Parts: sequence; C-alpha cells; structure tokens
Amino acid sequence: MPISFDSALGIHDKALLIRARRGEILASNLANADTPGYKARDIDFREALSRATASMSSGLAMKVTSERHIRGFAPGPEPELRYRVPLQPSLDGNTVDTQLEKAAFAENALQYQTTLQFLSSKFRGLKLAIKGE
Repeated sequence: MPISFDSALGIHDKALLIRARRGEILASNLANADTPGYKARDIDFREALSRATASMSSGLAMKVTSERHIRGFAPGPEPELRYRVPLQPSLDGNTVDTQLEKAAFAENALQYQTTLQFLSSKFRGLKLAIKGE
C-alpha cells in the first residue's frame, strides 16, 4: 500500500511554506523601516492556508506526458499580500511600525519552529512504521 504524504503530513507541510513566506515579508518590512514611502505588507495566514489546502484537494494535477512520470500537484497560489494600516502614520509616508513588526516576526518564527517539530515527529513516526519497530 503506497504512502500518501498528504495524508501522513496533514497541513503542516503547507503551513511551513506559508510561514517561511510570511517570515520573508516581515523581514522585508523591518529592513525597510527607514525607507521613505515604504508600505508595510503582510499576509493573512489562515486565509493563505485555507487557499493552499483547497487547491491541493481540488485536484490541480500536473500534466504528465509519460506514464513513468511521478504524478504531482501544481503549487498553490501565492498568498495575497495586504498592506498594513499604520497605528500612527509617519511624515515620510512609511507605514512600518518596528515594534509591531518585531513582535509579528517573533511570533511567526515561534510558530515556524512548532510546525517543524510537528513535521519532525510525523517523519519519526513514518520511519518507525517503515522499520517495523
């Protein structure tokens, strides 16, 4: 019986990719904290995860030109970037609040590590099942 990684890993693999993308966006916001006119951006994690899981379950199969090809799925849509509404606008038009961005980055990093631990335990369980221990 073949192992389906989608059923074995659940949503954690998709969540890890979205968390990584969100970390990049938040780091970009922090890097541009002093750039005049820069608009802080973020993604809605729940919406992005639901879109990613819906695209995988809707059967977006990749085109196969040979029966020997491995069947896979096309990657889900890119999460929608949204602009952050500043709590206190600055005179130069920059909407990055460094304290808010640092807190969001730290929370995202913690959740990324948690998702990695979930995936690690899933792989450990699969390895034990394959070995038969």
